[in-house]
This record gives sequence, C-alpha cells and structure tokens, in this order.
Amino acid sequence: MEPIALADRFGRVATDLRVSLTDRCNLRCSYCMPAEGLDWLPGQEILTDDEVVRLVGIGIRLLGIREVRFTGGEPLIRRGLVDIVQRTRAIDPAVELSVTTNALGLQRMAGTLADAGLDRVNVSLDTIRRDTFHTITRRDRLDDVLAGLAAARDAGLTPVKINAVLLRGVNDEQAPELLEWAIGHGYALRFIEQMPLDAQHDWSRAEMVTAEEIFDRLATRFTLTPASEPRGSAPAELFTVDGGPATVGVIASVTRPFCGDCDRVRLTADGQVRNCLFAREESDLRTAMRAGADDEDLARRWVVAMLGKRAGHGIDDPTFLQPDRPMSAIGG
Repeated sequence: MEPIALADRFGRVATDLRVSLTDRCNLRCSYCMPAEGLDWLPGQEILTDDEVVRLVGIGIRLLGIREVRFTGGEPLIRRGLVDIVQRTRAIDPAVELSVTTNALGLQRMAGTLADAGLDRVNVSLDTIRRDTFHTITRRDRLDDVLAGLAAARDAGLTPVKINAVLLRGVNDEQAPELLEWAIGHGYALRFIEQMPLDAQHDWSRAEMVTAEEIFDRLATRFTLTPASEPRGSAPAELFTVDGGPATVGVIASVTRPFCGDCDRVRLTADGQVRNCLFAREESDLRTAMRAGADDEDLARRWVVAMLGKRAGHGIDDPTFLQPDRPMSAIGG
C-alpha cells in the first residue's frame, strides 16, 4: 500500500500524532479533574503496548506521520512507556518523539527515555510557588517536578518546554515570575489559555485569562517582540524577551484560534481516533484491530476519520458543546 496523506476536506494534512497512553493521573489539577479523580477506563479497553506500537507504526509508515507525542493522563505512569518509545524509534529514526508530562517521575526516567530514543519533553507547570502548586494540583510535589525538569535537561531531552495555564485569582499575577525563572533555567515557557476540557464542565469564557491579559502581565517586567521565524502549524505564537535570545510562547486556542493551520490528529488510550481536540465524534480503531483488520484496512479507516474534521473548533459559536471526554481522557 502506498502511503496516504491524512488530509481533511479543507486541505489540511495531519503529520503530528498525539497518543494518549492512559487516562489516569497522579495529580488532581483543579482545571482538569475533581479532587476524588474520575472513573478510569477499564483495563481491557486500554490499548496494549503492542497495539499502541502497531497503530503508531501504521501512522508513520502508511499515513505520513512525522511527529509523535505521547500524552495522558500522565504517560510516565504507563509501565510500558520506555518500551513503546524504543519500539517507535525503531520504526523510523527520523520521526520526532516527545512526551507531555507532569514530570513527577521524570527524575527517575529521563535518562532511560533519552536512551530509548525520546527527543524531548513538554512539562505542565503553572507556578513555582509551593503553596500555589498545592492549591492547583492538590498535591505537595513541586520539588519532584523541579527535579524532573533538571533531569530532562541534563539527559539532553531539549528543548525542555513548559506549558503553563493561568487561573484568575490563583496564579495569573505570577506570570512574570514564572517566565523569569524559566529563562534562568534554560526552559522554553509557553502560556496556554485555559480551554473547555475540564471534567467538571466548569470552564467559563468570562473567567478565562486571555492572551491579551497574559501579554499585559508580562509587559509589567519584560519587552516582548514578535519572533521573526514563521509560525507555521505550531500552536504557540513566539515572542523574543527583552531582545532575545530567550523567547516565550502564547497558545491562544480560544481567542486566537489556529485551526486553519492545524496538522494534529489524536489517538486515545482506548484506540479512538479524534480528528480535533474538541471533536464530539470519534472513530474506533480498537474494535476493528481486535477483530482482525489488517494494517491497510486500519489505515483506510483512519483516513475516513480525518474527512469528518470540521473547519474549526467552534468555541465562539453559541451552539458549542464541550466534548464529553475531559482532557485527561483525550490526550493533549
């Protein structure tokens, strides 16, 4: 079978695959899930390591995937993560492999993941203040995250990127402090507008800290200049800080949507293709795979799934409905 592009009806081609390895997490961030956690997916519904590698391999060999990001939940709690990374690397040494993590287990695993072929990590960290970290995550684990970040840097999993969400009245005034700290440690910081993907469905457009507000807060301490390099399909708008070389990114998924340049597709931990982070429909590859479908059939099903991708996420549409699955079950 000749490779087929994962194209949609609007001319976009997906080359960036986000693969959720678990819906479970060892933090309880207030903007993601309730303190008591969620009803996790039954074990028999989760893709096995072999099934993950097979589907990722189909994406790479038959569908033009050039970047794979392993996500969750928290992917570091997936026992087979290192093996999955190593086997994915063997499929194509040129494909970029990364992990999005809360970094709790990264100090222990960074070197092993680098040896397995991982290229870099994205770490979720919203504050460097211990009390605020506890307020947001409901856990006292800031030291573990900081140690994990340092271990990733030392292992060569660079650039080490940090994703931060600002919450009104909680950590929004800490934006300059977080950026100064990130620059001092050589990390690439990205602020992300809070998106309607929480399990509680408490998201409010009025309460969300917007990109413009993020710029205003950073401007109290820094001078930001739009970066010269083209953004392309990258979700972050990049800015040089005080003339460079340091940069900061702002991902304004809500107020400055970049749907027209989207090149991402998602595979959930239970084997469903999601052609958009905010999609309300999914395409089941797991059932077909377990029923004996061959690689070419699964590839064709994946291609059909992409044809249903909408022009945009529609958050600003009055008829917008939040996805039934929360972010922890979709994969970032």
